[in-house]
Amino acid sequence: MGNLFDLHGRVAIVTGGNGGIGLGMARGLAGAGASVVVAARNAEKSGAAVLELQSLGVEALAVGVDVTDEKSVQAMVDAAVAWRGRLDILVNNAGINIRKPAQDLSLDEWRRVLDANLTSAFLCSRSAYPHMQRAGGGKIVNIGSMLSIFGASFGPVYGASKGGIVQLTKSLAVTWAPDNIQVNAVLPGWVDTELTRRGRTEIPGLDQKVLAGTPAGRWGHIDDFAGIAVFLASAASGFLTGAAIPLDGGYSTQL
Repeated sequence: MGNLFDLHGRVAIVTGGNGGIGLGMARGLAGAGASVVVAARNAEKSGAAVLELQSLGVEALAVGVDVTDEKSVQAMVDAAVAWRGRLDILVNNAGINIRKPAQDLSLDEWRRVLDANLTSAFLCSRSAYPHMQRAGGGKIVNIGSMLSIFGASFGPVYGASKGGIVQLTKSLAVTWAPDNIQVNAVLPGWVDTELTRRGRTEIPGLDQKVLAGTPAGRWGHIDDFAGIAVFLASAASGFLTGAAIPLDGGYSTQL
């Protein structure tokens, strides 16, 4: 069977891959041998991420993208295919959050989060599909959240977008299974990133609540996502599709 986790010769796009969970996943994919396209808005951060991935001995490319814009997304996919002639793996990680209770959210804020978190995954997956279909298969990994499962007063639109990610994942998995394209979601728990560091300043007592509610007794680290990225992007997960997998140190398993 060979090495089920070997990604040499594979090409991956990771949206939002220049920091946070996206960078953690990009590191994992690169470590397994994949060529990685870091697709994000901040060119300086993307350049630094590319240099880091190249230091692992693989090819990496930075591509600027606005994941909410249909033409920009298509240009991203076209750039990846022009670069290496194929596209095997897509990680839909890019996203934003606006922490407000529902009564304080404007319609524009609601739409901005849905577009960045959910519509973007649809656009990127749709653009990637024909290339994966022609290649005889592919892997799509969508990033959900604990708010795909739980509700939170400070996250109505984020939760709606991430709940939608799970249902989009299931629909794409069913639709594209005949094309040998597996589509799965990862539901991160509380992870130490720029986004959650802001949350700890905006939400009193959050740090203590997270540590008390996580059986592993710590915040997650972005490198905790390297292994699951490789698993879901490799032949090892060839019969797994439509799943939504919590990666949360046990947070979602206890009351």
